Amino acid sequence: MKLFRRKPIATILKEGGDGEHSGLNKVLTVKDLTFFGIAAILGAGSFSSLGSAVFNGGPGVVFLFVIVAVACAFTAFCYSEFASRIPVAGSAYTYAYSSFGELFAWIIGWALIMEYSIGNIYVAYSWSDYFTSLLEQCHIHVPAYLSTSYMEASKAFEGNIQGEALKAWTTATEIGGLKLILDLPALLINFIITFLVYRGVKESKNFSNLMVWIKMLVVGLIIIVGTILIFKNDLFGNWTPNNSVGIPSFMPNGFSGVMMAVSGVFFAYIGFDAVSVMAEESKNPQRDLPRGMIYSLVICTVVYILLTLVLTGAANYKTFEGIGDPLAFIFEKQNFDLPWMHFLVAICAVVAMTSVMLVFQMGQPRIWMTMSRDGLMPKRFSTIHPKYKTPSFATLITGLVVGIPIVFTDKTFVLDFTSIGTLFAFVLVCGGVLLIPRREKEAGKFHLPYVNAKFIFSGLVALSIFLVATFVPGFFTETFDFSSDKLAKNLPMVIFFILIVVMMFLSFTKNLSLIPLLGLISCCYLLTGMAVSNWMWFGVWLVIGLIIYFAFSYNNSKLNTEVEG
Repeated sequence: MKLFRRKPIATILKEGGDGEHSGLNKVLTVKDLTFFGIAAILGAGSFSSLGSAVFNGGPGVVFLFVIVAVACAFTAFCYSEFASRIPVAGSAYTYAYSSFGELFAWIIGWALIMEYSIGNIYVAYSWSDYFTSLLEQCHIHVPAYLSTSYMEASKAFEGNIQGEALKAWTTATEIGGLKLILDLPALLINFIITFLVYRGVKESKNFSNLMVWIKMLVVGLIIIVGTILIFKNDLFGNWTPNNSVGIPSFMPNGFSGVMMAVSGVFFAYIGFDAVSVMAEESKNPQRDLPRGMIYSLVICTVVYILLTLVLTGAANYKTFEGIGDPLAFIFEKQNFDLPWMHFLVAICAVVAMTSVMLVFQMGQPRIWMTMSRDGLMPKRFSTIHPKYKTPSFATLITGLVVGIPIVFTDKTFVLDFTSIGTLFAFVLVCGGVLLIPRREKEAGKFHLPYVNAKFIFSGLVALSIFLVATFVPGFFTETFDFSSDKLAKNLPMVIFFILIVVMMFLSFTKNLSLIPLLGLISCCYLLTGMAVSNWMWFGVWLVIGLIIYFAFSYNNSKLNTEVEG
């Protein structure tokens, strides 16, 4: 079928992966790629969503960081296998085009906009919060109506929610009956980042590397100072708070409480795949891209575990409810009471989120550039600036896609889009590796180890069922309760179990590779934790994308025109 026409790997390589046809500057080393990965991962998640994760899971949330890191590691291996075979910009979109076909490639390219562009809107809002807080500590006041989104202020007014958002509504100037409320710092940082990315990857690389060094030094200082104060003040009891029945426990809310933190923890890892987008600007992508992804993932996992232990040791996990700046919170008066550290963390948060925006804003134009080469986007999106050697038009459009919604959306709205789109991309990448044929090892290139899943996967499933039945009694009874009030809630998990049965059959009959299979299953499991509203927004987004595909991309695809020719 034309909808599932695949693009041969040889054609993909000729168009950009051979180092002669892309027109982009090949300046990135494995160190630069590792730093890009750290810049993307260690940012908004650690400085914002980490607080809600700790509140839900308590000290035991460190186990969830390990679980999600393992799922991301399986996925990273799959990304690495594709990056080694297809060292071309486009990330999961390009990989899907060669394995699943054009329709899935378009869907994944459309979904990745949710990760890079829409995700960056949330980061811009968070950056604005920390930046205005930092200015306040320097006795520089930014009016609430110039540092709050209109939607957030409107919701605060309608619900009479006390805080800066309500203050923005009541103090804003009116022009023609319309209140002048906008998040000016978020708009400004988007403009600055767009300018940097437009100017060139070399300038962006140097800026990103500098920010990563600053961020890692400050995070290291937080871990060291926090650990010293925990030991000095004998706060070990915070690591085993009382559960609901008064028994000290590392997981006071049980494993179900830990799993409630999935969204916050997964959001902390979003971005490691952005490294794969930089393929055509890497000096040796087939060797360095896999290393950059895996190195950054390992480093950030260790940092997240240490940060979580410091947070849960510094204060009782219950005090993190509603805390949006957890790393600064532990140095406030009621906790460690170190004003200089509080100030330093605020600076670090601004730097961290700036680096996240930089990496994401570099990723989106390169995906559009690749889609444009294939005829699925207008030709201008693949225009390379003659001086700066960047996808200039796509970069400017990305700046607009991020900047314009900042005026009329808020954090809650855009955050619902981000995780589900990224997980969807991860699922297709892992599934894609299962579809492509195995290859011989080549010197100097990454090669995904093949482990036959024929018996191992079924054994792991049986072991998991035994452990869940033993340590989470009632789980299966609850899951397979099809009463009307629980059907919608349990449906994703039921579908997940059906998928497991299907993959057990395929692993036995097709001798599937274990690593991508585990990546597929673990990412699908994380998808079961997404709320119904997330799936609704994702569905709407996909429908819009499919309308664009059939109205423009299907007929203008190079594969379609080549067939007609």
